[in-house]
Amino acid sequence: MTAADLETGAVDSAASFIRPKKKPFTHQGEPCKNCGTPLEGWYCYSCGQNADTHHRSILHLIWEAIEGMFHLDGRLANTLPLLFFKPGVLAKDYMEGRIVRHVPPFRTFLVALLLFIFAAEHAIHSVKHHTEEAVHKRAEALATPQGRAAEADRMRAEAVKDRDARLKEAAEDRDSTLAEAAKDRDEALKDSDQDKAKVQKDYQDAVAQAPVEYQADVAKAQKRYDKAVADAERLRTNPLAAQEVLEADKKMRKAAADQIRAAKVTSFDSRRVEAEADRIAENATETATIGGVHIKTPNIAEPKADADAHGAAGTEAAHGQEHWLKAGLVKALENPEYYMVVMFGWGHRLAVLLLPMLGLSLTLVYLNKRQFFVYDHMLVATNLLSFAFLTNALGLVLPDPVRGWWYFLLMVWTPINLFQTLRGGYGSSIPGAIIKTLIVWWSTMFSFVLLMGVLMIFALAQI
Repeated sequence: MTAADLETGAVDSAASFIRPKKKPFTHQGEPCKNCGTPLEGWYCYSCGQNADTHHRSILHLIWEAIEGMFHLDGRLANTLPLLFFKPGVLAKDYMEGRIVRHVPPFRTFLVALLLFIFAAEHAIHSVKHHTEEAVHKRAEALATPQGRAAEADRMRAEAVKDRDARLKEAAEDRDSTLAEAAKDRDEALKDSDQDKAKVQKDYQDAVAQAPVEYQADVAKAQKRYDKAVADAERLRTNPLAAQEVLEADKKMRKAAADQIRAAKVTSFDSRRVEAEADRIAENATETATIGGVHIKTPNIAEPKADADAHGAAGTEAAHGQEHWLKAGLVKALENPEYYMVVMFGWGHRLAVLLLPMLGLSLTLVYLNKRQFFVYDHMLVATNLLSFAFLTNALGLVLPDPVRGWWYFLLMVWTPINLFQTLRGGYGSSIPGAIIKTLIVWWSTMFSFVLLMGVLMIFALAQI
């Protein structure tokens, strides 16, 4: 008897304390309710149906549902430790047919994906809840004159720090420019072939330009400081500051949606699309203070006339080509909650596509090993994705201080888990396993990013 058999027996024994005890069999010779075969025990020897009356308590039904979904038996205790710490052994067992001792791989994948989706939804709702809670707390503080005065003082203090930091940076840039100009001049004068008059003139031009740029930076810093002080004073005397804080998110969404509506990209020209995106991003960097909350909002401007506009028919056709994307972006900005619902609705469906993508990567790197079939690679892919979904799901439900460290650990652990799988499951040499790990890792990351991009665009078309 192996250690795995002992562990399985121990887990099954422990589970027997949880499950209700079977009653004595009293239906000897009665016909099976499914096939009519005379019963000789609790399970029909012909069709396998349980001879019990199937009357269950609520707790028993809940336990059966959980056990049926997550397969809480001895095989789970065999599978999970290998999945996390000895994935090569697990992959080898599956590929060599030792399956009955483990949970079916595709079931593990589906449960892991389900847990990841639940964890992701929990994390998003948690972030949203904390954000709303922080906004409401700030609104409560700004509802009183004392709270507005305290916030205004904080804004002034930040403005002073920001101004001093910018002035210091401007002075350092000026001094650095002067020092660099002097260094270039001295090096150029050492060369006898250089025109000394031109070298001296270039140096004087640089010396004259440095103060000009310094004064411009000083003026920008002072202007930024004056605006921050004015915002602080407006906040201190604004009795509607609390209401504005509560409405800030809605205003920001509307402003961004209006900016998208105003954007004109009448055909798919990559340069024009990039220029339009840069313009929107530049406008969005303007900071508005709403109720004491600094928010980056788009600078809504009237759409400029298109100098290269085509005829009415051409413009109408181009508008039809871009309408679904622009409309989707506007709806997503105005109602991000619905957009996330649509994304999650399709996310778990498209996540299944990661299986053939990862399986194809494994197939390509092991084309020289004919003893492995596509089915074997798919089994390995389910293990790898199950590990990824389970570990990431755990990270999403961890407390904030621990979550960062956990994902840092996963950045190291995940490729190691892949290396162990290829080394132990396929029997690759250490150098070969390292090379194949890098290929599979980067191809999988590319596939994931591509899938996420497709999902985001597809969700825009669905809302």
